[in-house]
Amino acid sequence: MSRQATIVVTGLGMLTPIGTGREQFWNALVGGRSGIGPVKSFDTSNYSVHLGAEIQDFQPQNYVSELAPESIGRSSQLAIAAARLALSDASLDLNKIDLERAGVCVGTTSGEPHFIERFDDHYVQGNLANVGEEFITRYPCHVVAGHVAGELGFGGETMMIATACAAGNYAIARACDLLSAGKAEAMLAGGADSFSRITYTGFARLGAIAPEVCQPFDRKRKGMVPGEGAAMLLLETKEQAIARGARIYCEIGGYGLSCDAHHMTAAHPEGQGAVRAMRMALEQSGITPEDVDYISAHGTGTPTNDRLETIAVKRTFGSQAYKIPISSVKSMLGHTMGAASAIEAAVCALTIERGEIPPTMNWHEQDPECDLDYVPNVARQHKVRVAMNNAYAFGGTNSSLVLRECMA
Repeated sequence: MSRQATIVVTGLGMLTPIGTGREQFWNALVGGRSGIGPVKSFDTSNYSVHLGAEIQDFQPQNYVSELAPESIGRSSQLAIAAARLALSDASLDLNKIDLERAGVCVGTTSGEPHFIERFDDHYVQGNLANVGEEFITRYPCHVVAGHVAGELGFGGETMMIATACAAGNYAIARACDLLSAGKAEAMLAGGADSFSRITYTGFARLGAIAPEVCQPFDRKRKGMVPGEGAAMLLLETKEQAIARGARIYCEIGGYGLSCDAHHMTAAHPEGQGAVRAMRMALEQSGITPEDVDYISAHGTGTPTNDRLETIAVKRTFGSQAYKIPISSVKSMLGHTMGAASAIEAAVCALTIERGEIPPTMNWHEQDPECDLDYVPNVARQHKVRVAMNNAYAFGGTNSSLVLRECMA
């Protein structure tokens, strides 16, 4: 990312299993509330696991007005809602910006999986003639970003990044590049994924879903919990934000992106890709390990992920790793897939603004291989000037994002 301009976060919008919008979400988060429960959107009686993290009572018509809500998928609906919340939070008057220089960059894992599920159902039932021609225009993942742009009238670069569970950080990184290069005036960046039978079945067959509770970094952890959600961050140059009198949550210091090039699902056994991503993010931000006050962990709750993430943090930060509070909000939200790191980037922005770190819930017994400070069970008052947001994905895709206090 060029250092020609400082990029700042001026708006946050999120829809999650624990709450919608900044205040509802944050209060639930620091209160340790869980959005995890029995799956309601489909029958799990044939599965050996039954937990999910779903958004309840979402009404797309409250957010989608220019497009027909029924004509687009749930991921698009969630992304549009998050975008509108972010714009409202930023108090950005769209009549006062050049919409042809306003862009959208969204990350996802599955795009619009419900249309694929319906296709599969028709196929199994021998009713492919009932699929309908609209299927071709509704399922590709790139439509999500396009729908956000279409709803808002944004005419700048619109991009969908499908790097799975690291995608939100990737989207923010790309948006920062465009702003720094002077190719955009405002960018909405984040991630969106809806709850899916396809995703759930995949993780269930892998034996990766927790049977009872998600407890990242705990010695008795047994897996992750699939979820859904969306988060969008409004990004602008610092100069523009100050000129319009915007509230600034934080700066984007830098990012690091890497690939393990090791295995389709398993991370590198020494966390090499994750280490490279963190080191690149530190270097690009011009900071040292001693400057980092908080790490938002990928922290899925699977035995392998949490162990390898701990190894990677230790390799990156050395003895300083034991002094940095680390927490996983997936213990409350579940794993919202492509939305996860976008939501967690918003969490980092709020920790900087509010001086409080959300907890890792359900942590009860230390694993000798996971021996860092995971902020167990209770939120912590802590001054955060610099936060690092880590996210890792199948295929060995790694991303680290540094957010820091906005300097005068």
